Amino acid sequence: MDESLSRSMLRHLGLLLPLVAAGCGLWFAPAGAQTAPPPRGADKAPDAIRPLLGAWELEQVGASRSCTVTLGVEETPQGRQVRFPATCRRALPVLSDVQTWNISPNGRPQLRDAAGKVVIAFDERTPDAGFQGKGTDGKQYALASKDHPRSARRPTQNTAERTATAAQRPTTVDPASAPAPDTLPGRYAVMRQQNREACRITLSATPVSADGRAPAAFEGTCQDTGLTIFDPVGWRYSGGRLTLVARKGHGVDLVFENSQWRRDPAVGAPLLLRKLAP
Repeated sequence: MDESLSRSMLRHLGLLLPLVAAGCGLWFAPAGAQTAPPPRGADKAPDAIRPLLGAWELEQVGASRSCTVTLGVEETPQGRQVRFPATCRRALPVLSDVQTWNISPNGRPQLRDAAGKVVIAFDERTPDAGFQGKGTDGKQYALASKDHPRSARRPTQNTAERTATAAQRPTTVDPASAPAPDTLPGRYAVMRQQNREACRITLSATPVSADGRAPAAFEGTCQDTGLTIFDPVGWRYSGGRLTLVARKGHGVDLVFENSQWRRDPAVGAPLLLRKLAP
């Protein structure tokens, strides 16, 4: 065979292969190519919708018509965002009206229109096996999970985990019951543990800077490495919260409890301040 003719045939074959693959349903695609991961933000979504987020196969029961729809996290005025290819409206005309999705009071998914009206209400089976329900067109539809991955529900926290989570939240302070601002200046014992003084610090009343910060300084040397690295040079008081300001500008908040100040929220190394007598 002529060499130039052979090269020409190979080029034509190279052009035809993608077309053949497309006509055969992309049978060259790897086995897991049709699955899609849960949408971004699924890990932070409410527990009620987490197992529903992601791609599903929507099928008309008794007909060879199906389409991949994705239930998203993003909120809209009438529900949450739902996505599917434009060709789905031809395969399943009922999708022409679908704009959003949401869950029913019993936790089942619903596909809705732009006004929030339910187009398909699924009310049978479970998230693992899928759902089945009726559309406004009178036809039955199935929502099958197939091999698409799901976000698991968050595990129930035990008592220790709930306590640790609560400790990371700032304490609500009632400014009316907090110490008066003019009682704060003075000398303080700085502690990492109750009644074990690490060093001393003085909070001065003046001068006050433009950002409302007054001077603070160690009294003598401080043997605590963490405190010397923090190097407090100022303090301010607002809404019942005392803030020690580091030389680099960042701060640590403290709240008044049991006649002393403690770091809040209670994360990281403990920090306690107890005012000393004049």
